[in-house]
Amino acid sequence: MNVRNATVADLMEMQNCNLHNLPENYQMKYYLFHALTWTQVSFVAEDHKGRIVGYILAKMDEEGAPHGHVTSISVLRNYRRLGLANKLMQRSQHAMKTCFAAKHVSLHVRKTNRAALALYKDTLGFEVVEVEKKYYADGEDAYSMRLLM
Repeated sequence: MNVRNATVADLMEMQNCNLHNLPENYQMKYYLFHALTWTQVSFVAEDHKGRIVGYILAKMDEEGAPHGHVTSISVLRNYRRLGLANKLMQRSQHAMKTCFAAKHVSLHVRKTNRAALALYKDTLGFEVVEVEKKYYADGEDAYSMRLLM
């Protein structure tokens, strides 16, 4: 698998990956805004044929101390358990720190998403900061999580 910076040319495949896996979907202009504004912190994972099989869409927030935020991360089902989500997260976090001097990175995750919680807490070291009630459109709560860099 090849992990590289996402480009504008990747956005359709990134959106497709999102639509196949996640209930939270975004309009193309949202992906485009991220891709043009924070080019350094979003990445894609490609299979051996160059197809996008995973992505991380991230951004920077400069209110207070500079910090990154993971907007969305997804890996197609057939490519899970290969460490791609971990690799995407690591690459994005590294870029946040080296390019923007990020002090921490934040994200939201569904309370019921056990696989993502295991990755964020156990593998990457994120901590739950708070529970945001009815964060998602379907009314599910989210954990707001943070990792100090």
